[in-house]
Amino acid sequence: MKNKNIFGLQRNVFYTGLTSFFTDTSIKMIYSVMPLFLLSIGASKTSISLIEGIAESTASLFKAFSGYWSDKIGKNKPFMLIGYGITALITPLYALVRFPIQVLFLRFFEKIGKGLRAAPRDSLISGSAYKNEIGKNFGFHKAMDNSGAIIGPLTAFLLLYFFPLNYTNIFLIATIPAILGVVSIAIFIKEAKPDKKETNNKFHLNQLPKKFYFFLFIVFVFTLGNSSDALLLVKTAETGINKSYVPFVYMIFNTVSVFFAIPIGKISDKKGREILIILGFLVYSIVYYFFGRFNSLNIFIFLFVLYGLYSALVDGSQKALISDIVSKDLKGTGYGLYHAVLGITLLPASLIAGLLYDKVNSNAPFYFGSVMALISTILMIIFTVLYKRRKTSTTVNKL
Repeated sequence: MKNKNIFGLQRNVFYTGLTSFFTDTSIKMIYSVMPLFLLSIGASKTSISLIEGIAESTASLFKAFSGYWSDKIGKNKPFMLIGYGITALITPLYALVRFPIQVLFLRFFEKIGKGLRAAPRDSLISGSAYKNEIGKNFGFHKAMDNSGAIIGPLTAFLLLYFFPLNYTNIFLIATIPAILGVVSIAIFIKEAKPDKKETNNKFHLNQLPKKFYFFLFIVFVFTLGNSSDALLLVKTAETGINKSYVPFVYMIFNTVSVFFAIPIGKISDKKGREILIILGFLVYSIVYYFFGRFNSLNIFIFLFVLYGLYSALVDGSQKALISDIVSKDLKGTGYGLYHAVLGITLLPASLIAGLLYDKVNSNAPFYFGSVMALISTILMIIFTVLYKRRKTSTTVNKL
């Protein structure tokens, strides 16, 4: 049973997007200044990468757990409430930080919240959307998510501009939208799947198709070269730009992503997800190559535009592709494994990037990311050709 439409979208999809808008406004206010804040309290480039990588990876098991358990009990909302609630509770505590290790602990618990909510949220969107509008709905969610990622850095920029190096104001004000996100879930979001009766059936990995695991492998390879965006901000700051403008530069990336997310989602519904993912990987490879090749603010601004295009092409399309591949009763599990792979891989990715930045030079991590994206592009082409051929073969046999 579908939810009442709001602006042409299912109710759950709309309010999940609104929740992500509020929460990402809060998170990106913090994230856009976190590299500068960490540098101001004595952190190294490697430390900055490791903090994000360790926090994301160690909390990744919660992503697989929450997805599997939401399938088992037939509920998504409780996991979303707890997950977004943790973020709202952690956010004001950044104002008390004095040492980098404290940021690590806070990021760890914040990522536990993300781990609990991510897969059930994506499962809710997939379960609420009409089948021929999966890409459009994930595109809308991406657009709302990145709209928050525009407002957040813009707010941080204004606060830093008028109150230079006063990070405490940013951390405290960021708490407000985080709380609004929790309120949106509690009041407006309804369950999208029926309650399940307890059974003795246990989940086995072979219940998910081989195609799904091949795709996860491609995601793993790509993510190995997709370290934290914090290094992009650090590299930009090293051009000599006024530090208060760094969040504004990051906002460009999110603005472009918002502009293209819904149209690209609609295209994926009509033309398929695979070609958009391939194109996105290629754009990413180009962006990272030129981040390594140059050290010019004007060039970096243009690259952040392309980076936003990559985000619009890939993020929603990957989630929509998983919805196409995985059966309805295992969507939470599928999204949980997907988010777990992303999170677990971020630790070695961040470690590699941070060490390359500190021990080799500032260009090396970006060249590495470019090469990994090219390898992922080739693997995604093989994926597309292989399974398109199998699908065609199956259709012919049925005829």
